[in-house]
Amino acid sequence: MAKKEEVNLLCLPEMCIPGYGCEDMFLHSWVADKSLAILLDILPETKNISITLGLPVHFQSKIYNVVCLIENGNILGFQAKQNLPKDGIHYEPRWFDPWDTNRIEAIEINNTSYPFGDKTYIVNDKKIGFEICEDAWVADRPACRLVEEKVDIILNPSASHFAMMKSIDREQKVISASKEFTCTYVFANQLGNEAGRIIYDGDAVIAHKGELVASTPLFSFNAVELTWTDIDYSAEQINVKNVQANHGIKEEQFVAATSLGLYDYLRKSNSQGFVLSLSGGADSSTCLILLSEMIKRGVKALGITRFLESIGYEEKQDTLVSIEDINQQLITAAYQATDNSSVQTFDSAKSLAKSLNVRFHNWTINDEIKHAQEVIESIVERKLLWETDDVVLQNIQARSRSPIIWMLANLQNSLLITTSNRSEGGVGYATMDGDTSGSLAPIAGIGKPFIIHWLKWAEQNLAYPSLGKVNKLVPTAELRPINQSQSDEADLMPYDVLNQIEGLFVQKQLSPLAVQAEIAKTLPADKAALYVIKFFKLWSRNQWKRERFAPSFQLDDYNIDPRSWFRFPILSSGFKNELTELNKLIR
Repeated sequence: MAKKEEVNLLCLPEMCIPGYGCEDMFLHSWVADKSLAILLDILPETKNISITLGLPVHFQSKIYNVVCLIENGNILGFQAKQNLPKDGIHYEPRWFDPWDTNRIEAIEINNTSYPFGDKTYIVNDKKIGFEICEDAWVADRPACRLVEEKVDIILNPSASHFAMMKSIDREQKVISASKEFTCTYVFANQLGNEAGRIIYDGDAVIAHKGELVASTPLFSFNAVELTWTDIDYSAEQINVKNVQANHGIKEEQFVAATSLGLYDYLRKSNSQGFVLSLSGGADSSTCLILLSEMIKRGVKALGITRFLESIGYEEKQDTLVSIEDINQQLITAAYQATDNSSVQTFDSAKSLAKSLNVRFHNWTINDEIKHAQEVIESIVERKLLWETDDVVLQNIQARSRSPIIWMLANLQNSLLITTSNRSEGGVGYATMDGDTSGSLAPIAGIGKPFIIHWLKWAEQNLAYPSLGKVNKLVPTAELRPINQSQSDEADLMPYDVLNQIEGLFVQKQLSPLAVQAEIAKTLPADKAALYVIKFFKLWSRNQWKRERFAPSFQLDDYNIDPRSWFRFPILSSGFKNELTELNKLIR
């Protein structure tokens, strides 16, 4: 593709050979050996073009995150990453060593010596320097030294994860760097859901001396996207532009990124579709809309034939001739009622499912609940009562739904979607092996306030009028008797407050006492203390649940997934001293 467009210099993303998400496989030496072998195999294809290829390299008994620069079939050298991110989802120091500034060594490959480390290169009479992803996000960045060497081009091969609206900041950094360092700055990012949790928006940006001159469309369903521009270094003005990126708004980025993440997860897991338990409430309805949007956007981007081929449905091209047909084939939703389920939630679930033309089933699980309850009552020799056994009686309902929906997903070789959100997951407001059951939790990385807001936005802006019924409902688990009027916020606290406490703790890293001080700016001190105490008690006792949640997408500024963002001890004192101090504020 690049050769067809007569590109002279091609920058590919960070770790483009093995993939950025190899995790502890980077510690297996054969992975680096295999990556190098692939690089050498690619060399004959690089005639008449200069190209960067990212890979791990074992050098002097250490592993480095490296970019190889190739010109016309010949290796010019290997550039090693100097700054390794270790916050949030990043664990690079676990696998790689950072390279020292200005250090240059030599590496021997097949009896030939190449420069290895931190240096500049001349390609097509232009001086080229590197910043590899995180290198550009630190204060003492390589570009501060490269400008002194009067480089013409800075290449930045990256694997910069998606977070809503991050692409705007990233683009501005590229434009600012090209101006500040008087150069052409080329940024190339990964695209899609590479390894399960992290989504890459495929952002590729070229800026020249403070002007954006080329960019790719974000969230493309294509395997690769190429953007390019011609730079005449003798001209005062750059006239050629190839700018395609449209960042959109937060609500649109959420659905675009999640659609792409679901698409890649489906095809890479070799699954045949999706199954979810559709309660009619906000969370499961959001998941269903996201599945529908994935199909709609995938078909729009690729066409029906290519879309079906990409997910392994080539043989059904004659019968699946519309988006509605594909929805019916790929998505199955089930409403699993109990005596505590309402007519309103059933109507909400059925209306939404039918409007999307997905397969919809409904059944009751009263017999399963009754059998389990009778067995336990015979063991403990007493009746289970709501007054004394509230949580037990709620949990058995959620757990009784799990075996049947799992059986349906297994039968269809489908991914079972877990509908948990971040707000409720953080405080354990979910039944383990019940509503947490599933293969993938697409919205577990986002808070409930945003979900509620997004559904209202989607009803109007994505043209889903059937969401009107969902948006009129008060969020409820519907696990207590209907006459008790159960609501999620009554069980927990207002979602906005919960979200604020969680963000102050996880993202801002404040202590419980400091969190209470922030919450008390808008609430009475004693009420703020009550909410904070409740949050930290629930948070501490439910880490074991978070350890078992299904994989989730990284979508926001932070996450609570202990395997990709925030690790917390399963057993702890539960902030005993801090909460004792907060109790003194309660009258």
